[in-house]
Amino acid sequence: MPKVLIISDSHGLTDEVGEIKSRHRGEVEAMIHCGDSELPYDAPELEGYYYAKGNCDFEPEMVDDQVVTVGELTIYATHGHLYQIKSTLMPLSYRAEEVSAKVACFGHSHIAGAEKVNDKLFINPGSIRLPRDHKEPSYAILEWSTLDEVSVQFYHVNGEPMTDLRMETSLAAKN
Repeated sequence: MPKVLIISDSHGLTDEVGEIKSRHRGEVEAMIHCGDSELPYDAPELEGYYYAKGNCDFEPEMVDDQVVTVGELTIYATHGHLYQIKSTLMPLSYRAEEVSAKVACFGHSHIAGAEKVNDKLFINPGSIRLPRDHKEPSYAILEWSTLDEVSVQFYHVNGEPMTDLRMETSLAAKN
């Protein structure tokens, strides 16, 4: 089953970003960082991540968004500050539609959650440094066997699953 690691808003942390990458490296097909690492573009901790530039990132080499395709699933990743995610998901939804993505990953609000709207899955992994909705710092893993069976599991920065933060859904086209 394909898996994608999603992390965001690490705000200067290095050990934790590296530990999460090492913990899941052998089990995931892709790793996405939705911005605000506040690390240099070439930081070893960011190596291997698809990186979307956040509002606290100032490296000119960083890009505002990434489109990642794993198997049959296209994922759009951005930080969220350019899409008004604190008030609405509509601009982000439109952008995901433009790049034919079924999943949109973002950060910025530091609020962990997954929500399906129409045929799109929106994932905010929360923050591994400054969570705003839970006391626990978090990241997420997206997993699917088919587009009918998609799940998002959130994890504490120490690798423990957050059992209250799990979502299962379908992204298969409806006939």
